[in-house]
Amino acid sequence: MPSWRALARRHRHVIPSPSRSLARPQVLDPATTSFASRAAAHQAGSPSSAMSSRVAGSVLLRHLGPRVFGPTTQAAQRTLLAGGEGGAVAMWAWPLSTSAAEAAREEAAASKDNVASTAAATAEAMQAAKAEAVQAAKEGGKSPASSYWGIVPAKLVNKDGAEWKWSCFRPWEAYTSDTTIDLTKHHKPKVLLDKIAYWTVKSLRVPTDIFFQRRYGCRAMMLETVAAVPGMVGGMLLHLRSLRRFEQSGGWIRALLEEAENERMHLMTFMEVANPKWYERALVLAVQGVFFNAYFLGYIVSPKFAHRVVGYLEEEAIHSYTEFLRDLEDGRIENVPAPRIAIDYWRLPPDARLKDVVTVVRADEAHHRDVNHFAADIHFQGLELNKTPAPLGYH
Repeated sequence: MPSWRALARRHRHVIPSPSRSLARPQVLDPATTSFASRAAAHQAGSPSSAMSSRVAGSVLLRHLGPRVFGPTTQAAQRTLLAGGEGGAVAMWAWPLSTSAAEAAREEAAASKDNVASTAAATAEAMQAAKAEAVQAAKEGGKSPASSYWGIVPAKLVNKDGAEWKWSCFRPWEAYTSDTTIDLTKHHKPKVLLDKIAYWTVKSLRVPTDIFFQRRYGCRAMMLETVAAVPGMVGGMLLHLRSLRRFEQSGGWIRALLEEAENERMHLMTFMEVANPKWYERALVLAVQGVFFNAYFLGYIVSPKFAHRVVGYLEEEAIHSYTEFLRDLEDGRIENVPAPRIAIDYWRLPPDARLKDVVTVVRADEAHHRDVNHFAADIHFQGLELNKTPAPLGYH
């Protein structure tokens, strides 16, 4: 009986090669199928039947694989229409190849659209930036900063419709100061800690009076560089405490930071009035460095002592601004027009004078006095600040 190798050589002319099937799909000759079945049947009873079955399967897979998994051409489609035996295979392979091709075409088209839209948007942004720069150059101003991140400075107007010129605060942050507040309030020191805070502040006033004497413009500038420190330090330490303990602050972080910002605006205002000398600037640098570190340590050791010190500092500030107003009323200091930043920040009338500015600043200091004495009282009562709502917006 002939072996399966002889049968394979006898029917070799009907089995298509892989390369030919890729170039031109063909339909298997019925002889191929009969050959496979006869080879499998012939080898079923032989000792090497398992090996013969694997060889026959590999032969069929090698010749049918390109038809099932390879690209389908127009010739295969014509064979399908003609009703050939390979029609079922072509029918199954054609949707796969078609869907893959359509997906590839859609992805390429979407990629082209994205590139085109991105390029167009970039070009428009560059043209707009150039146009603004040209317009600013014509007007003699500075060109606005452009950002890759899409951050565009907002153009704001005040209540009169004029363009808002300040970037350090916004129109909705301006307010009208309550000048009817009681300026004569005073916390009488009773316990030892209060007395230490009171006399510490009183001792700091002596060198200030000797150095500045009655130059209240420079004195106010020095005072505000110190007064703006406690709110920032206290707010920072309360912020860190809130993060460590995973608890709310009761609004005290914001209240203290508002106080620091308000004191800084006082400084920005008096910088328009007083022109400090170089040694006064050096003194500010030294005093601020010493006071920041001292208050930082004091707040860590005893927050109630730190707030009490600030309360007494604000009482001294009220006294200094009262003396400032007295010299303005007596004509010792010229009552110049109020700086524009003060008019916008405190919503003063357009014809406001320096006396009006000092009046609202003194009212602010009185409110800060109340807030810090209130915070110290909370600590003296054995309570936590975050358990008592903070007086937000108390000006």
